[in-house]
Amino acid sequence: MTDQVEPNPEKDPSDWTTGDEPMTGPQKSYLQTLAQEAGEEVPDGLTKAEASARIDELQRATGRGN
Repeated sequence: MTDQVEPNPEKDPSDWTTGDEPMTGPQKSYLQTLAQEAGEEVPDGLTKAEASARIDELQRATGRGN
C-alpha cells in the first residue's frame, strides 16, 4: 500500500506567510464579480487570506465553486 499524496494540497489561508498582505488585484477583481452576482458588497482593505476566505464563501453562494 502506498501513501497517496494530494498533488496540490491546499494550505489554510490563515497559515499563509503572506496572508496578512493586501489582497492582490486578481483577487479584488474576482471578488467584485462574485459579490455583484451575490448582491453583496466587498469591504475595502482585505488581506490575501481574508479575500481568499471571502472568495470561497461567495463561490458557494453563487454556485461558481462547483
